[in-house]
Amino acid sequence: MTATQTAPVKSGAAGSAVFADSDSRKYRYFEPRGKRATHYEDVTVDVQPDPERYLLQDWIISFPNGRGAYSKDNTAALSSNWHLFRAPDQEWERTHYQRQSKIEAMVQAVIANGRKSGAPLHFDKAWVRVLQNHLGAWKHAEFGLGTSLMQAQRYGYTQMINNATLTNSSYKLRLAQDITLYLAEIGMDIGNFDDEAGKRTWLEDGIWQGTREAVESIMGSEDYLEQYFAINIVFEPMVGELFRSGFLMQVASPNGDFITPPVISAAEADYERNLANAIDLFHLLAHDPEHGAHNKRLFQAWLHKHVALANKAAAGLQPIWSQPHSKPVQYSDARAQSVERIGKILGELGLDLPKE
Repeated sequence: MTATQTAPVKSGAAGSAVFADSDSRKYRYFEPRGKRATHYEDVTVDVQPDPERYLLQDWIISFPNGRGAYSKDNTAALSSNWHLFRAPDQEWERTHYQRQSKIEAMVQAVIANGRKSGAPLHFDKAWVRVLQNHLGAWKHAEFGLGTSLMQAQRYGYTQMINNATLTNSSYKLRLAQDITLYLAEIGMDIGNFDDEAGKRTWLEDGIWQGTREAVESIMGSEDYLEQYFAINIVFEPMVGELFRSGFLMQVASPNGDFITPPVISAAEADYERNLANAIDLFHLLAHDPEHGAHNKRLFQAWLHKHVALANKAAAGLQPIWSQPHSKPVQYSDARAQSVERIGKILGELGLDLPKE
């Protein structure tokens, strides 16, 4: 779908180009996804200029070497129209701040009410060590992924892609902060709680070195869409949900902890939104009329790389399931669910899960 029809003579004069609403007073330069443009589309689509659509004078801002402020070369993926993507969650600046504020209010209320009732004092002692060491380590994984997405956001070619990437980053960084504050607060109620144990565990414990390698490999990628793909399509279902949903949220309450699950639950809701956005974007690219075959080969190469790292990370976490006194779930069951989960995700994209 072509958004504009430019006149043969390149001119900045009124009427030199025909846009979606050039015959009205709406001044909208894009075709809405539905019958009417949503508020999200009005404040997002074409906010980031693109010379291919209507900027006759080329990029407004360029680097000293003449390269424009945004470039399609920042990713190996190709698209016949980068502007087709619309994030299903339709999140933009105001709605994002509103949602983050509500989550923070919920998390703080849960922690405050739990501490007021003396709940941390009733946590099983083995479970306290799990929180201290392993939840404390996990915050570093979330921070690393959030930092990766913050970097990736700079290189997106359209505002819609940038918004989806940056809100994803914001969710990750918020969770890392929530975990840090949560452990610090319950640590004031629990004797001999070591606030530094999580960092040591992340850096030194063999259980976490596979996860570190997976996260740092994502951070080191120079392709912003590879980072977005690796996090949401591979790492999250194979490692993130495995640890958060398959362990923390299942094992906490049988060990006397009713605070951790609601703190972590916000992250699972975040991922559902991020996953919907990622699937929509990569489905468009995988089925692009001109470049779909190229993109599928590229995505399979990314899968081959990051699935191997995620498998190593997931296998390394297995000993954590044996550390609490109460063990309501088995690692093998949680792992089977994560493998089934990524299989369904890849099925929606028409991709194949590499064999281990």
